[in-house]
Amino acid sequence: MMASVSAQGSQQPGSTQNQVAAPLQRGIVKMVLSGCAIIVRGQPRGGPPPERQINLSNIRAGAMARRAAQGQPDMKDTPDEPFAFQAREFLRKKLIGKEVCFNVEVKTALGREYGMVYLGRDTTGENLAESLVQEGFATVRREGIRGNNPDQARLCDLEDTAKSTKKGMWCEGGGTHTIRDMKYVVENPRNYVDSMHQKPVNAIIEHVRDGSVVRALLLPDNYLITVMLSGVKCPSFKREADGTESPEPFAAEAKFFTESRLLQRDVQIILESCPNQIILGSIVHPNGNITELLLKEGFARCVDWSMAVYTQGADKLRSAERSAKEKKVRMWKDYVAPTANMDQKDRVFVAKVMQVLNADAMVVKLNSGEYKTIHLSSIRPPRIEGEEKNRDKDKRFRPLYDIPYMFEAREFLRKKLIGKKVNVTVDYIRAATGAGEGIPAFSERTCATVTIGGINIAEALVSKGLATCIRYRQDDDQRSSHYDELLAAEARAIKNGKGLHSKKEVPIHRVADISGDTQKAKQFLPFLQRAGRSEAVVEYVFSGSRLKLYMPKETCLITFLLAGIECPRSSRNMPGGLQVAEPFSDEAMLFTKELVMQREVEVEVESMDKAGNFIGWLHIEGLNLSVALVEGALSKVHFTAERSSYFKTLTTFEEGCRERKEKIWANYEEKPVDSAPDYVPEDKERVANYKSVYVTEITDMLHIYAQDVETGAQLESLMETMRAEIAAQPPVEGSYAARRGDYCLAKFADGEWYRARVEKVESPSRVYVFYIDYGNREIVSTTRLAAMPPAFSTRALAAQATEYALAYIQVPQDEDVRADVVDSVVRDIQNTQCQLNVEFTVSACPQITLQFNDTKDDVGLNLVKEGMVMVDVRKERHLQKMVTEYLNGQESAKSARLNIWRYGDFRADDADEFGYSHKKM
Repeated sequence: MMASVSAQGSQQPGSTQNQVAAPLQRGIVKMVLSGCAIIVRGQPRGGPPPERQINLSNIRAGAMARRAAQGQPDMKDTPDEPFAFQAREFLRKKLIGKEVCFNVEVKTALGREYGMVYLGRDTTGENLAESLVQEGFATVRREGIRGNNPDQARLCDLEDTAKSTKKGMWCEGGGTHTIRDMKYVVENPRNYVDSMHQKPVNAIIEHVRDGSVVRALLLPDNYLITVMLSGVKCPSFKREADGTESPEPFAAEAKFFTESRLLQRDVQIILESCPNQIILGSIVHPNGNITELLLKEGFARCVDWSMAVYTQGADKLRSAERSAKEKKVRMWKDYVAPTANMDQKDRVFVAKVMQVLNADAMVVKLNSGEYKTIHLSSIRPPRIEGEEKNRDKDKRFRPLYDIPYMFEAREFLRKKLIGKKVNVTVDYIRAATGAGEGIPAFSERTCATVTIGGINIAEALVSKGLATCIRYRQDDDQRSSHYDELLAAEARAIKNGKGLHSKKEVPIHRVADISGDTQKAKQFLPFLQRAGRSEAVVEYVFSGSRLKLYMPKETCLITFLLAGIECPRSSRNMPGGLQVAEPFSDEAMLFTKELVMQREVEVEVESMDKAGNFIGWLHIEGLNLSVALVEGALSKVHFTAERSSYFKTLTTFEEGCRERKEKIWANYEEKPVDSAPDYVPEDKERVANYKSVYVTEITDMLHIYAQDVETGAQLESLMETMRAEIAAQPPVEGSYAARRGDYCLAKFADGEWYRARVEKVESPSRVYVFYIDYGNREIVSTTRLAAMPPAFSTRALAAQATEYALAYIQVPQDEDVRADVVDSVVRDIQNTQCQLNVEFTVSACPQITLQFNDTKDDVGLNLVKEGMVMVDVRKERHLQKMVTEYLNGQESAKSARLNIWRYGDFRADDADEFGYSHKKM
């Protein structure tokens, strides 16, 4: 545009010019091209207004500097003519944005218009041509002057006066000092921007490319640079293949909006950053911030990549954009808010955090009692990428402990939020997605900003390096309402090397999962018993009385059963099918979840069951969970509680609930309770109903597995048929994929196939199996395993090995003493037929008396008489006859100083040393 201006200024009207009528016209000065040419525009009506160039008649001003055409190395930059810039500035400061009137005196064949221009609405205003000549900024074209034209004569007089007073270009020296040293290229833009230290720089906006990109002249260094507004982007003009430009919707309107406010205005620019040679900045104008105005009027949208460098407050930009979206102006006319279809009460609410699912999700309880899963907006929890995913394929993957920083992130949320009320503001609903190649399916997600005490939880996570921000497409508005704060927090975390951004070695959590591992549980039991009250965190609630605990000091996971109570059982899959839930089981589980889920608790471990689950008491903030369940009429007292110090409290609450007939006691009728000794009637007698069994296995803990002799023939028939079928169609070695809990066929050391259950899978070469018909265990390779045909499953014939424990005796805790007892029993009864009677049941394990098939001698009583074990004194009245017989045998062994009694009665002071716990007789 500057090149065309100088040409117009130097051209003389010739014979091809046509005289045209000169009616008075008005317009607003949009731009001053040079000291003798301006662009005026009309009033906008439904879009950018029309505009035209007017050249001042009868005068000529110096040509402005212009840059050589790009791609033409022979061309050189043209410098300013003397006083050309001063002439342009003289007019710019007077005219930009002002109304002028003009008449067109001459219009050339090429369409150039020449005329007189006056400041104001009529010709009484300042004559701009005369003012320029008077100040010495322009010369008069005397060759075209007519003697009878008073206006032209006045111009000549003004020029003569300026010459005599040596004004402007008529000064001594010719005005070479007014020629600017223009710089069109910044050698190192980033260093230049950094050198400004974000201080305001005086500038003139020389050109507006689109609403958010301008060409600015920096003063006093005379750098002509392109500046993109930080944090926003306006619709632009796309250049087509044929060289034409096609505007995006509202591109022309956005350009006019910026032009009408900034073009050729004096401004200050804050140079903020220079990514990829693009200079970003903010334009400071006394009348307001153009960046915010563009957003508020719907001419621009926020852009994340440059928002972070905006120094005037990114929240102001988001607020301005939000205002335009709400009003649906211009480019937002079809905008629909992510939460537009939600009621206000569903968008903003207060809720109580019940569970932290992982580093970006939690379950909250609304005031209505409803549970809702909330995901933190716009953040991504720690995850494994690349080669890490493929490591340790044989090892069971546990995201909480195996993904770096996942445990730290979960613990941060758990400690800060569990059990506390938070403010939830729903930002968007992420629609459900189907599974793709390598991409899992996700259900619909409610994504929200969660705050507590004024702290944005997502921002706190990101600032500690325990989560990262999700990057979005520019047109994706489903994001956090505090997205910029999240980006700023992530930038701080990266700068400070926090968490995921640290260059240090990632923390490793070696957490042993003892759940269901009987051998490890046995080894761990004495340690927990000696520890007394141990700290734990409730990781999961299976039912009202069954929990999974994380022991932080011991760094292990255990399954924990509440002692002293009998809680309603939840529904669960059993080998024989689905076990129906007992009444109030769901209420009991919900009660336990709300009270202890992911809370820090204390536990007292007393014993363990056959499956490796620990049994004991759980306390939270001074409250015994077993007592709380009984008090809430959600559990009954089990007879094993009578040995504890909580028995009186438990029975008191149980009696109260029973009298009020609350919950599980609603249908209660007064009758004796078999499981509680205190309520057994006097006339009840022990029932002796012996049956024939075949003892197949005796464990290290003195538990006995036995088969019912009556069903022995069925087992033999099934085994014969099964082995014949396998011989006819042998399984392919290694084709079976073992999974914990599956029933399968396993080849024993004798080369025969037996039915088994997978208890644990460490690797393909180490699979722990339990032989369900015999009770023994073995570690085998998958090459010795095969799928179990349906014809031989537990539905065809139930597992034949039943687990029992000897009644009325205490199993020694000391390993050496216990090993002697086990050896003795193995010699006497393993692989023999005996007579068995169930006396009572403890923790789902039948407690039995076992008689030799020939002599009818009691196996347990013989152990007592031989001084191998001590008597377990039962308090049930109907068992007192048997207890007395056992105690008499113990006294006999003690008198004869047999085995454990060889040093006399040790129980008074050192029972623990000998592996026994002292009990009153």
